[in-house]
Amino acid sequence: MSHVSLVDRESVDDPELEEMFAQIEQLEGSFPSHYRAELNFPEYLKAKLRATVTLWQEGELSMPEVQHVGIAVSQANDCKNCTGAFCTVLSDGLGVDAQYVETLLKQGSKAVDDERLRAILDYALLVNTDPGDVTDADIQSLRQAGLGDQGIVQLTHLVSDFASWNRTNDALDTDYAYDQRWLEAASLR
Repeated sequence: MSHVSLVDRESVDDPELEEMFAQIEQLEGSFPSHYRAELNFPEYLKAKLRATVTLWQEGELSMPEVQHVGIAVSQANDCKNCTGAFCTVLSDGLGVDAQYVETLLKQGSKAVDDERLRAILDYALLVNTDPGDVTDADIQSLRQAGLGDQGIVQLTHLVSDFASWNRTNDALDTDYAYDQRWLEAASLR
């Protein structure tokens, strides 16, 4: 049960937020409760969603790469809601095979054959756990994988953005709204 009240989506009278919520429902298949909790501060939610949309839709990373990063960071941070959300977007929203997504949850970057994606995930996990340990060699591996400065900055901000969503969900104790298979595959309870 959420630590803050859940605001009814129908009480929102902001066309920009309503459009954002429609996009969320299209990608996630529902309107999860954590957004209802975050509607207690609608001005920030709108700004946060704008930044997230920019990170997801602009820059050098593809939408599937973005979702892989979301899964890796959220699983590392033990955030059930976000892990489930990004698995749902990758599988149901983007049409990636659910069996692959389950394998990704169980094996992490070892499940990834693509060298670019593996470099992206390894860097994301390093930034998430110990950003001060990033070296020139880590950046060079991203460059060798095809990322430029924009992509490296985008990826670094993605890690921060996902970690922020993770902390908000966990601190507010929002209800899990996704398929249980993602929790089981990720060994999250």
